Formats: sequence, C-alpha cells, structure tokens
Amino acid sequence: MILSDLITYDVLRLIWWVLLGVLLIAFAIADGFDLGVATLLPFVGRSDVERRVVINTIGPVWEGNQVWLILGGGAIFAAWPALYAVSFSGFYLAMFAILAALILRPVGFKYRSKRESPAWRSGWDWALFIGGFVPSLIFGVAVGNVLQGVPFRLDMDLRIFYDGSFFGLLNPYALLCGLLSVAMLTTHGATWLMVKASGPVAERARAYGSLTALATVVLFILGGVGLMVFVPGYRFTSTPDMLGPSNPLLKTVVLERGVWFANYAAHPWTLVAPALGVVGPLLTFLALRARLEGVSFLVSALGIFGIIATVGVSMFPFILPSSVDPRSSLTVWDSSSSHVTLFIMLVVALIFLPIIFAYTAWVYRVLWGKVDTAMVTDKNGHAY
Repeated sequence: MILSDLITYDVLRLIWWVLLGVLLIAFAIADGFDLGVATLLPFVGRSDVERRVVINTIGPVWEGNQVWLILGGGAIFAAWPALYAVSFSGFYLAMFAILAALILRPVGFKYRSKRESPAWRSGWDWALFIGGFVPSLIFGVAVGNVLQGVPFRLDMDLRIFYDGSFFGLLNPYALLCGLLSVAMLTTHGATWLMVKASGPVAERARAYGSLTALATVVLFILGGVGLMVFVPGYRFTSTPDMLGPSNPLLKTVVLERGVWFANYAAHPWTLVAPALGVVGPLLTFLALRARLEGVSFLVSALGIFGIIATVGVSMFPFILPSSVDPRSSLTVWDSSSSHVTLFIMLVVALIFLPIIFAYTAWVYRVLWGKVDTAMVTDKNGHAY
C-alpha cells in the first residue's frame, strides 16, 4: 500500500487549507505585535531612552517571529502553487513595498544608536514606524482585494495573465480592510508593551491600545456590512470535484451578493469566528482599562484569530477568486499540489512544527521580563 493513500486527496486538501490558516494566524499574532510596537514607537516614546525601551521590548524576538512569514510563504509555494504564482506576480509591487519596509527594521535597530544626533535617531525612529505601519496596511489591503476578487485569468494552458495594477489595489473597501489590519495589529502591539514595558511607556500604550481596540471593532463591523452590501461573493454553479485534478477551468462560478455569508447559514457553528472578531477586541479594551497585562495580550490574540478565521470561513472553498473570469478562481479543490506532495509535506509539518513551537516557547521563557530604563542605559549590556 502506498502511504499517501492513508489520507484521501480531499482530506489532505482540507488539512492544508487549515494549516495555511494556522500559519497566517501565527504570523499575525507573533510578528503582528512587532509591527504594532513599531507603529506605536513615535507616539508612546517621548524621549530617546523611552524609545529605546520600546525598541528593546521586541529586539530579542522579532527575528524569530518572522519565521511564521517564511513558513506561510513556503506553504503557499509547495501546497498551493497556483496561488503562489498568481499572488506573488499580481501583488509584486505590493510585496516589494512590504519587503522594503521590513528591511528598515533590522537596519533601524542596528544603526539607530550609532550616533548621538537627535535628528539621526529621530529619522530611524520614523523609519521603524514605516517598517511597522506599511506592512500592516498592505497586508490588510491584500485581504480586502482577495475578498473582492483579483483581476487575473487563466488560458486553456493554465498560463496566468494579471490585468490589474498596483493603484487598482487601493480601492475603498481594500483600504478599509487595510485600516482594520493597522488597528488590529497596533492594538496587539499595545498589549505587548503593557506586558514588557513599564512606567509612562506602558501607560501611553494602554491609552492608544484602548482607542485602537474600539477602532478594530468598528472597522470589523463596517467591513462585514460592506461585504454584505457592496461586495459580491463567488458561488459554484457546478458540482466541485474534491478528488479531481488541479485545474480551475473545470468548474463554473457566478458572482452574487451575500454569498460570502452562506457558510454561516449552512454551518452555524462557524459564527464563532466573527463573534471572536468582535468580542476579542472588546475584551482587549476592558483588559487594558483594568491593567490586566497578560489577559489583554491573550484576548487580543483571540481577536486576531477570529478576524482572520472569519475571512477563511467566509470564502471557503475559494482561496483566490478572479474578478475578470470567475471560472479561473482558485479553490481548495482545484489549485493544490499533488496527493503525494501534500502527504509528504504533512509528514514534514508534523515533525517540524512542534519543534518550532517548542523552541519559540523556550526562547520567550529565557528572555522573559520587563524592559526598563536601567536595562537600556547599562553600558555593559546588549540593548539596542
């Protein structure tokens, strides 16, 4: 018996859809607070020492947190090659902007304190702000465009043609999703600063985080209303072949308003996702006001889980709809790698994901503790 036959093709496709969601959520929770802290840097740190405190709350962990971004990209490349090809080519300039902004982070950390000049340090502080704000915004804009459909099409040889432009991505609904992403991750960054910093920095983070938590709720609800009223969803008009070949052109699809909410009517238990998307930020607001440091971070992570899971549940089984040729839309059932490839990847994931989780937990345990002014001003220390 071939080992890959232990799990049927349709189940493997579903497992990898779930795993992709897990990796994206893990990235948003782990690296999301890094981006949020960087976005808050110019506002919660009023002096050079305070800003160094802010930087050093994420200094020891930000590189490790980016592992989830690499894992997510690798999973898309190996498990969903068509998704990788369309998204990385169609969103090329957007991804270049994200990478350019992320590059500012390590450079800013290393060079900010190399000179005593206030102008030099202030310039790097705003560069770090860009490194947090721009990726947060563009990630949300990308999700907003995915929900609306991306302007690509496939010919009969499954060659990809992208008919959009970078500025076409900056439409009103996508920008709304971008602002939701910024508010969500800024809130998460504020909860991290409550956990890791103290004094005025933590108090300012608490104030800003309270505002952005409420903004997250409002923007999430507005996004849902916009999705129902203005954004058409995608629906099969043919029976999907869950065990069939990875050829998107073998199906027929139509656009209808309100379709993105059909899964909730068919499976009411999935309403847990949008409920967490609302309740999580509200609980974060209450925890911040009550100065419950660890609780605020955990419920913020719960809110992130709910918001991202809402997108996945709403779109299932679609993972990248096409706005110019709905039949070319990529779904869980027709855009994956082969049965054997998915099985081998699953075995590898089951071996290495627990190792990554364990190592990450160990690192956080070793580096745990608050960052204060004495730590960053210690000449014999290793603070940024």
